[in-house]
Amino acid sequence: MPENLNMGTATISENNDEISLKELIQKIKEWVDYLKTKWKIIFLAGVLGAAIGVVYALFQKPTYKAVLTFALEEDKGSGGGLGGALGLASSFGIDLGSSGGGAFAGTNLMELMKSRLLVEKTLLNPIVINGDTISLAEYYIQINELREKWTKKPELKNIVFLPNADRAQFSLQQDSILQIIFKSLTDLKSLTINQKDKKVSITSIEVISESEQFAKVFCENLAKETSEFYIETKSKKSRLNTEILQRQTDSIRNELNNAITGVAAASDNVYNLNPALNVKSSPGKRRQVDVQANTAILTQLVAQLELSKVTLRKETPLIQVIDRPILPLEKEKVGKLKSLILGGFLAGFLTVLYLVFSNLYKKLVA
Repeated sequence: MPENLNMGTATISENNDEISLKELIQKIKEWVDYLKTKWKIIFLAGVLGAAIGVVYALFQKPTYKAVLTFALEEDKGSGGGLGGALGLASSFGIDLGSSGGGAFAGTNLMELMKSRLLVEKTLLNPIVINGDTISLAEYYIQINELREKWTKKPELKNIVFLPNADRAQFSLQQDSILQIIFKSLTDLKSLTINQKDKKVSITSIEVISESEQFAKVFCENLAKETSEFYIETKSKKSRLNTEILQRQTDSIRNELNNAITGVAAASDNVYNLNPALNVKSSPGKRRQVDVQANTAILTQLVAQLELSKVTLRKETPLIQVIDRPILPLEKEKVGKLKSLILGGFLAGFLTVLYLVFSNLYKKLVA
Protein backbone atom coordinates (compact mmCIF):
# COMPACT_ATOMS: atom_id res chain seq x y z
CA MET A 1 0.00 0.00 0.00
CA PRO A 2 2.68 2.55 0.84
CA GLU A 3 4.57 1.72 -2.34
CA ASN A 4 1.46 2.43 -4.45
CA LEU A 5 1.00 5.70 -2.58
CA ASN A 6 4.58 6.72 -3.27
CA MET A 7 4.24 5.88 -6.95
CA GLY A 8 1.06 7.93 -7.13
CA THR A 9 2.76 10.90 -5.48
CA ALA A 10 5.70 10.69 -7.92
CA THR A 11 3.31 10.57 -10.86
CA ILE A 12 1.43 13.64 -9.62
CA SER A 13 4.76 15.52 -9.18
CA GLU A 14 5.85 14.64 -12.70
CA ASN A 15 2.48 15.79 -14.03
CA ASN A 16 2.81 19.06 -12.11
CA ASP A 17 6.33 19.59 -13.53
CA GLU A 18 5.06 18.81 -16.99
CA ILE A 19 2.15 21.22 -16.60
CA SER A 20 4.46 23.93 -15.25
CA LEU A 21 6.82 23.54 -18.20
CA LYS A 22 3.91 23.69 -20.59
CA GLU A 23 2.63 26.80 -18.88
CA LEU A 24 6.08 28.40 -19.11
CA ILE A 25 6.32 27.68 -22.82
CA GLN A 26 2.78 29.01 -23.27
CA LYS A 27 3.64 32.19 -21.40
CA ILE A 28 6.75 32.73 -23.54
CA LYS A 29 4.65 32.30 -26.68
CA GLU A 30 2.13 34.79 -25.35
CA TRP A 31 4.87 37.36 -24.68
CA VAL A 32 6.40 36.78 -28.11
CA ASP A 33 3.00 37.24 -29.73
CA TYR A 34 2.44 40.37 -27.67
CA LEU A 35 5.80 41.85 -28.70
CA LYS A 36 5.06 40.99 -32.35
CA THR A 37 2.04 43.24 -32.15
CA LYS A 38 4.37 46.04 -30.99
CA TRP A 39 7.04 45.45 -33.62
CA LYS A 40 6.53 48.87 -35.16
CA ILE A 41 7.23 50.59 -31.85
CA ILE A 42 10.31 48.44 -31.26
CA PHE A 43 11.52 49.02 -34.81
CA LEU A 44 11.04 52.79 -34.60
CA ALA A 45 12.83 52.88 -31.24
CA GLY A 46 15.74 50.93 -32.73
CA VAL A 47 15.93 53.30 -35.72
CA LEU A 48 15.84 56.32 -33.39
CA GLY A 49 18.57 54.81 -31.18
CA ALA A 50 20.73 54.06 -34.21
CA ALA A 51 20.29 57.63 -35.43
CA ILE A 52 21.26 59.00 -32.02
CA GLY A 53 24.33 56.74 -32.04
CA VAL A 54 25.44 58.05 -35.44
CA VAL A 55 24.91 61.68 -34.37
CA TYR A 56 26.94 61.01 -31.19
CA ALA A 57 29.77 59.54 -33.26
CA LEU A 58 29.75 62.53 -35.62
CA PHE A 59 29.89 65.18 -32.91
CA GLN A 60 32.05 63.35 -30.39
CA LYS A 61 35.48 64.95 -29.98
CA PRO A 62 38.35 62.54 -30.59
CA THR A 63 40.79 61.82 -27.78
CA TYR A 64 44.55 61.33 -28.05
CA LYS A 65 46.67 58.92 -26.04
CA ALA A 66 50.27 59.71 -25.13
CA VAL A 67 52.38 56.79 -23.87
CA LEU A 68 55.79 57.03 -22.19
CA THR A 69 57.75 54.07 -20.84
CA PHE A 70 60.75 54.22 -18.54
CA ALA A 71 62.93 51.92 -16.48
CA LEU A 72 64.33 52.40 -12.98
CA GLU A 73 67.84 51.16 -12.33
CA GLU A 74 69.64 51.28 -8.99
CA ASP A 75 73.12 50.15 -7.96
CA LYS A 76 72.02 47.54 -5.43
CA GLY A 77 75.41 45.91 -5.12
CA SER A 78 75.98 42.25 -4.60
CA GLY A 79 73.61 42.10 -1.62
CA GLY A 80 75.77 39.48 0.10
CA GLY A 81 74.53 36.00 0.80
CA LEU A 82 70.89 37.07 1.07
CA GLY A 83 70.97 38.71 -2.35
CA GLY A 84 72.52 35.58 -3.83
CA ALA A 85 69.89 33.38 -2.22
CA LEU A 86 67.07 35.59 -3.51
CA GLY A 87 68.57 35.57 -6.99
CA LEU A 88 68.92 31.78 -6.96
CA ALA A 89 65.32 31.33 -5.75
CA SER A 90 64.07 33.75 -8.39
CA SER A 91 65.81 31.75 -11.13
CA PHE A 92 63.67 28.75 -10.11
CA GLY A 93 60.49 30.82 -10.18
CA ILE A 94 60.25 31.21 -6.40
CA ASP A 95 59.46 34.73 -5.17
CA LEU A 96 60.86 35.19 -1.63
CA GLY A 97 60.45 38.96 -1.67
CA SER A 98 63.23 41.40 -0.94
CA SER A 99 64.32 43.81 1.72
CA GLY A 100 64.16 46.76 -0.67
CA GLY A 101 61.11 48.75 -1.49
CA GLY A 102 59.87 51.93 0.09
CA ALA A 103 57.91 54.63 -1.66
CA PHE A 104 59.21 53.63 -5.09
CA ALA A 105 58.51 49.90 -5.01
CA GLY A 106 55.89 48.38 -7.29
CA THR A 107 52.42 49.84 -6.92
CA ASN A 108 53.76 52.53 -4.57
CA LEU A 109 55.48 54.22 -7.49
CA MET A 110 52.26 54.18 -9.52
CA GLU A 111 50.28 55.75 -6.70
CA LEU A 112 53.05 58.28 -6.10
CA MET A 113 52.87 59.44 -9.72
CA LYS A 114 49.14 60.08 -9.22
CA SER A 115 49.75 62.03 -6.01
CA ARG A 116 48.65 65.65 -5.78
CA LEU A 117 52.23 66.75 -5.03
CA LEU A 118 53.68 65.51 -8.32
CA VAL A 119 50.65 66.35 -10.47
CA GLU A 120 50.59 69.95 -9.19
CA LYS A 121 54.34 70.29 -9.70
CA THR A 122 53.80 69.09 -13.25
CA LEU A 123 50.98 71.58 -13.82
CA LEU A 124 53.28 74.45 -12.80
CA ASN A 125 55.96 73.48 -15.33
CA PRO A 126 56.50 76.01 -18.15
CA ILE A 127 55.40 75.33 -21.72
CA VAL A 128 55.76 77.48 -24.85
CA ILE A 129 52.46 77.95 -26.73
CA ASN A 130 52.36 80.29 -29.74
CA GLY A 131 55.55 81.98 -28.60
CA ASP A 132 54.29 82.61 -25.04
CA THR A 133 55.63 80.80 -21.98
CA ILE A 134 52.79 79.70 -19.74
CA SER A 135 52.24 76.96 -17.18
CA LEU A 136 50.59 73.64 -17.97
CA ALA A 137 47.74 74.65 -15.65
CA GLU A 138 47.10 77.76 -17.76
CA TYR A 139 47.21 75.66 -20.92
CA TYR A 140 44.66 73.25 -19.43
CA ILE A 141 42.39 76.19 -18.61
CA GLN A 142 42.70 77.48 -22.18
CA ILE A 143 41.97 74.24 -24.02
CA ASN A 144 38.98 73.49 -21.78
CA GLU A 145 37.67 77.07 -22.06
CA LEU A 146 37.31 77.37 -18.31
CA ARG A 147 37.67 81.16 -18.26
CA GLU A 148 34.54 81.47 -20.40
CA LYS A 149 32.71 79.48 -17.72
CA TRP A 150 34.05 81.81 -15.01
CA THR A 151 32.57 85.01 -16.49
CA LYS A 152 29.89 85.07 -13.80
CA LYS A 153 32.45 84.54 -11.03
CA PRO A 154 34.41 87.77 -10.51
CA GLU A 155 36.70 86.21 -7.88
CA LEU A 156 38.11 83.86 -10.55
CA LYS A 157 38.49 86.49 -13.28
CA ASN A 158 42.10 87.53 -12.54
CA ILE A 159 43.48 84.19 -11.36
CA VAL A 160 46.67 83.23 -13.20
CA PHE A 161 49.01 80.28 -12.71
CA LEU A 162 52.52 81.47 -13.47
CA PRO A 163 55.24 78.96 -14.46
CA ASN A 164 57.28 77.67 -11.50
CA ALA A 165 55.16 79.73 -9.09
CA ASP A 166 55.55 79.31 -5.33
CA ARG A 167 52.84 76.82 -4.40
CA ALA A 168 52.83 77.99 -0.78
CA GLN A 169 51.67 81.48 -1.83
CA PHE A 170 48.52 80.33 -3.68
CA SER A 171 45.11 81.70 -2.68
CA LEU A 172 42.09 79.63 -1.67
CA GLN A 173 40.61 80.00 -5.18
CA GLN A 174 43.85 78.81 -6.79
CA ASP A 175 43.91 75.80 -4.46
CA SER A 176 40.33 74.94 -5.42
CA ILE A 177 41.02 75.22 -9.15
CA LEU A 178 44.13 73.05 -8.89
CA GLN A 179 42.14 70.49 -6.92
CA ILE A 180 39.51 70.32 -9.68
CA ILE A 181 42.18 69.98 -12.39
CA PHE A 182 44.00 67.34 -10.34
CA LYS A 183 40.86 65.20 -9.97
CA SER A 184 40.12 65.52 -13.68
CA LEU A 185 43.63 64.52 -14.76
CA THR A 186 43.97 61.58 -12.35
CA ASP A 187 40.67 60.03 -13.39
CA LEU A 188 40.98 56.43 -14.62
CA LYS A 189 39.92 57.57 -18.09
CA SER A 190 42.62 60.26 -18.22
CA LEU A 191 45.72 58.82 -16.51
CA THR A 192 46.83 55.20 -16.37
CA ILE A 193 50.12 53.96 -14.94
CA ASN A 194 51.00 50.31 -15.46
CA GLN A 195 53.87 48.03 -14.57
CA LYS A 196 54.24 45.05 -16.86
CA ASP A 197 55.28 42.70 -14.09
CA LYS A 198 56.43 42.91 -10.47
CA LYS A 199 59.82 41.53 -11.47
CA VAL A 200 60.19 43.98 -14.38
CA SER A 201 61.08 47.58 -13.53
CA ILE A 202 59.59 49.03 -16.74
CA THR A 203 56.66 51.38 -16.12
CA SER A 204 54.35 53.00 -18.67
CA ILE A 205 52.45 56.27 -18.34
CA GLU A 206 49.32 56.74 -20.49
CA VAL A 207 47.64 60.14 -20.70
CA ILE A 208 44.37 60.60 -22.61
CA SER A 209 43.17 64.09 -23.51
CA GLU A 210 41.12 65.87 -26.15
CA SER A 211 44.22 68.03 -26.80
CA GLU A 212 47.01 66.19 -28.56
CA GLN A 213 49.68 68.68 -27.46
CA PHE A 214 48.55 68.68 -23.82
CA ALA A 215 48.55 64.87 -23.65
CA LYS A 216 52.14 64.74 -24.92
CA VAL A 217 53.53 67.54 -22.76
CA PHE A 218 51.76 66.47 -19.56
CA CYS A 219 52.96 62.88 -20.00
CA GLU A 220 56.59 63.96 -20.48
CA ASN A 221 56.58 66.49 -17.62
CA LEU A 222 54.97 64.05 -15.19
CA ALA A 223 57.77 61.58 -15.94
CA LYS A 224 60.35 64.37 -15.45
CA GLU A 225 58.92 65.45 -12.09
CA THR A 226 58.77 61.85 -10.91
CA SER A 227 62.38 61.32 -11.97
CA GLU A 228 63.62 64.42 -10.13
CA PHE A 229 61.65 63.58 -6.99
CA TYR A 230 62.87 59.99 -7.11
CA ILE A 231 66.53 60.90 -7.50
CA GLU A 232 66.35 63.63 -4.85
CA THR A 233 64.72 61.31 -2.32
CA LYS A 234 66.88 58.25 -2.93
CA SER A 235 70.20 60.15 -2.80
CA LYS A 236 69.29 62.78 -0.20
CA LYS A 237 71.43 61.46 2.68
CA SER A 238 74.53 60.95 0.54
CA ARG A 239 74.08 64.34 -1.10
CA LEU A 240 73.78 66.12 2.29
CA ASN A 241 76.89 64.31 3.53
CA THR A 242 78.81 65.34 0.41
CA GLU A 243 77.73 68.97 0.79
CA ILE A 244 78.88 69.04 4.45
CA LEU A 245 82.25 67.53 3.56
CA GLN A 246 82.62 70.01 0.72
CA ARG A 247 82.01 72.97 3.05
CA GLN A 248 84.46 71.59 5.63
CA THR A 249 87.09 71.01 2.96
CA ASP A 250 86.71 74.54 1.61
CA SER A 251 86.92 75.97 5.14
CA ILE A 252 90.11 74.05 6.02
CA ARG A 253 91.63 74.95 2.68
CA ASN A 254 91.05 78.65 3.40
CA GLU A 255 92.58 78.24 6.86
CA LEU A 256 95.61 76.50 5.34
CA ASN A 257 96.07 79.27 2.82
CA ASN A 258 95.87 81.87 5.59
CA ALA A 259 98.36 79.89 7.67
CA ILE A 260 100.82 79.69 4.75
CA THR A 261 100.46 83.43 4.22
CA GLY A 262 101.04 83.94 7.97
CA VAL A 263 104.25 81.88 7.87
CA ALA A 264 105.53 83.98 4.98
CA ALA A 265 104.66 87.24 6.78
CA ALA A 266 106.34 86.05 9.99
CA SER A 267 109.46 85.07 8.05
CA ASP A 268 109.61 88.53 6.52
CA ASN A 269 109.35 90.12 9.97
CA VAL A 270 112.29 88.16 11.40
CA TYR A 271 114.58 88.47 8.38
CA ASN A 272 118.23 88.94 9.59
CA LEU A 273 116.99 88.79 13.18
CA ASN A 274 119.52 88.21 15.96
CA PRO A 275 119.37 84.44 16.74
CA ALA A 276 119.36 85.27 20.42
CA LEU A 277 115.92 86.91 20.13
CA ASN A 278 113.79 83.70 19.96
CA VAL A 279 110.57 85.39 21.12
CA LYS A 280 110.38 87.33 17.89
CA SER A 281 110.34 84.06 15.87
CA SER A 282 107.52 82.39 17.89
CA PRO A 283 104.61 83.69 15.69
CA GLY A 284 106.18 82.12 12.63
CA LYS A 285 106.59 78.80 14.45
CA ARG A 286 102.95 78.85 15.56
CA ARG A 287 101.88 79.50 11.98
CA GLN A 288 104.06 76.62 10.85
CA VAL A 289 102.24 74.31 13.27
CA ASP A 290 98.92 75.55 11.87
CA VAL A 291 100.11 74.76 8.36
CA GLN A 292 101.07 71.22 9.32
CA ALA A 293 97.83 70.59 11.24
CA ASN A 294 95.61 72.00 8.47
CA THR A 295 97.52 70.04 5.86
CA ALA A 296 96.85 66.77 7.73
CA ILE A 297 93.16 67.65 8.24
CA LEU A 298 92.75 68.70 4.61
CA THR A 299 94.32 65.47 3.40
CA GLN A 300 91.78 63.43 5.38
CA LEU A 301 88.84 65.60 4.31
CA VAL A 302 89.76 65.41 0.63
CA ALA A 303 89.92 61.62 0.84
CA GLN A 304 86.53 61.49 2.60
CA LEU A 305 85.03 63.95 0.12
CA GLU A 306 86.10 61.91 -2.89
CA LEU A 307 84.78 58.72 -1.25
CA SER A 308 81.49 60.50 -0.54
CA LYS A 309 81.21 61.58 -4.18
CA VAL A 310 81.72 58.00 -5.33
CA THR A 311 79.04 56.82 -2.89
CA LEU A 312 76.66 59.53 -4.12
CA ARG A 313 77.15 58.46 -7.72
CA LYS A 314 76.49 54.83 -6.78
CA GLU A 315 73.34 55.67 -4.80
CA THR A 316 71.93 58.01 -7.43
CA PRO A 317 69.42 55.89 -9.39
CA LEU A 318 69.29 55.94 -13.17
CA ILE A 319 65.93 56.64 -14.78
CA GLN A 320 66.06 55.66 -18.42
CA VAL A 321 63.23 56.77 -20.70
CA ILE A 322 62.61 54.03 -23.26
CA ASP A 323 59.78 55.36 -25.43
CA ARG A 324 58.51 58.93 -25.60
CA PRO A 325 55.19 60.10 -27.06
CA ILE A 326 55.73 61.23 -30.65
CA LEU A 327 53.30 63.35 -32.68
CA PRO A 328 50.90 62.46 -34.15
CA LEU A 329 49.53 60.57 -31.17
CA GLU A 330 47.19 57.60 -31.30
CA LYS A 331 43.69 58.89 -32.01
CA GLU A 332 40.71 57.28 -30.32
CA LYS A 333 37.13 57.81 -31.50
CA VAL A 334 33.98 55.67 -31.60
CA GLY A 335 33.18 54.62 -35.20
CA LYS A 336 29.85 55.52 -36.81
CA LEU A 337 29.00 51.85 -37.58
CA LYS A 338 29.71 50.78 -34.02
CA SER A 339 27.63 53.64 -32.61
CA LEU A 340 24.77 52.81 -35.02
CA ILE A 341 24.65 49.15 -33.96
CA LEU A 342 25.02 49.84 -30.22
CA GLY A 343 22.50 52.69 -30.29
CA GLY A 344 19.91 50.66 -32.19
CA PHE A 345 20.34 47.56 -30.01
CA LEU A 346 20.23 49.49 -26.74
CA ALA A 347 17.13 51.48 -27.74
CA GLY A 348 15.32 48.35 -28.93
CA PHE A 349 16.23 46.41 -25.78
CA LEU A 350 15.07 49.20 -23.47
CA THR A 351 11.81 49.50 -25.43
CA VAL A 352 11.14 45.75 -25.04
CA LEU A 353 11.77 46.01 -21.29
CA TYR A 354 9.41 48.97 -21.06
CA LEU A 355 6.65 47.17 -22.93
CA VAL A 356 7.00 44.01 -20.83
CA PHE A 357 6.95 45.76 -17.45
CA SER A 358 4.21 48.12 -18.58
CA ASN A 359 2.02 45.16 -19.57
CA LEU A 360 2.75 43.37 -16.29
CA TYR A 361 1.86 46.48 -14.31
CA LYS A 362 -1.47 46.80 -16.14
CA LYS A 363 -2.32 43.18 -15.36
CA LEU A 364 -1.47 43.64 -11.68
CA VAL A 365 -3.56 46.79 -11.42
CA ALA A 366 -6.48 45.15 -13.24
